Amino acid sequence: MSAPAVEVRDLRVRLDGAPILAGVDLTVAAGEWVTVIGPNGAGKSTLLRAVGGLLPAPGAISLFGTPSESLRRRERARVVATVAQSPVVPPGMAVLDYVLLGRTPYIPPLGRESAADLAAAYDVLDRLDLAGFHDRELATLSGGERQRVFLARALAQGATLLLLDEPTSALDIGHQQEVLELVDQLRRAHGLTVLATMHDLSVAGEYADRLVLLADGRVVASGAPREVLTERLLAEHYRASVRVVDGEHGPLVVPVRPEPRTVRAE
Repeated sequence: MSAPAVEVRDLRVRLDGAPILAGVDLTVAAGEWVTVIGPNGAGKSTLLRAVGGLLPAPGAISLFGTPSESLRRRERARVVATVAQSPVVPPGMAVLDYVLLGRTPYIPPLGRESAADLAAAYDVLDRLDLAGFHDRELATLSGGERQRVFLARALAQGATLLLLDEPTSALDIGHQQEVLELVDQLRRAHGLTVLATMHDLSVAGEYADRLVLLADGRVVASGAPREVLTERLLAEHYRASVRVVDGEHGPLVVPVRPEPRTVRAE
């Protein structure tokens, strides 16, 4: 039996002295899509940063059976690729140059990208329908186009684990579907593993194999979308009034106005 792509055991993270994650356990099987949901401040992005090696977590995280802290930086970059909420893009950078940054783990120190690196970048741009964008500056692209470029850089790394932190938060519904369909197609075609965070609960439930609900730095529910997206759990942890409707690909979460409170006259 192969090792899980991600194994997190009793992960505890404090930032500026404040506890953010308080004993999180999480397992993601190879090839699985797991999405972490939860209210603001639950610790979702912190969890992804720890899995990606951006926060210290000695002894708590293993990637494909290897303790995370034993992976050198270049080794980790060949295993894990991250698409952050708002990646920092150097001013004036062209699409091809940005995507080639994903090949950094394969370029020797003081070396230049090889023909194989260029081929990998061109290939992923073609697969993401960005073939005509090589020389365009990222600043001139639409939100959906930029998001595809961010994804292209991650895929150019050749990593088998994708960490997606709110990958569609700034996109309209059309671009959301476009990006997520691309991720799912590539996952199935190339055996990628996806660990994501999302605010849109209906979208999360439609694409993920499994949802993990975080609240106050702890896992309070984990399972298939229909097991986690329930009116009771969402009312308890989001303090939200919703209706959950069963859809073709997963539960659909519909916000509804709460019953008005009766104000007694003095």
